[in-house]
Amino acid sequence: MSMVAHRTNKVMGKLTVVSVIFLPLTFPCGVYGMNFEVLPELKWSWGYCGFWISVGVIALGPMAFMRRMKLL
Repeated sequence: MSMVAHRTNKVMGKLTVVSVIFLPLTFPCGVYGMNFEVLPELKWSWGYCGFWISVGVIALGPMAFMRRMKLL
């Protein structure tokens, strides 16, 4: 019983890491996936690149933190 509980805890830890990385990305993707015409970033020449840079920072930030804390 103890071994099953230990394996379950390891799986839950990995699922938590995956959710910490991908859940924050759903907000910017949800906002920019809507059909707004009033977002000023849509008219900027670097708006698309800026979006992907911010997505990279949002994804890599928690990953770097978790590697530093030895959770990943």
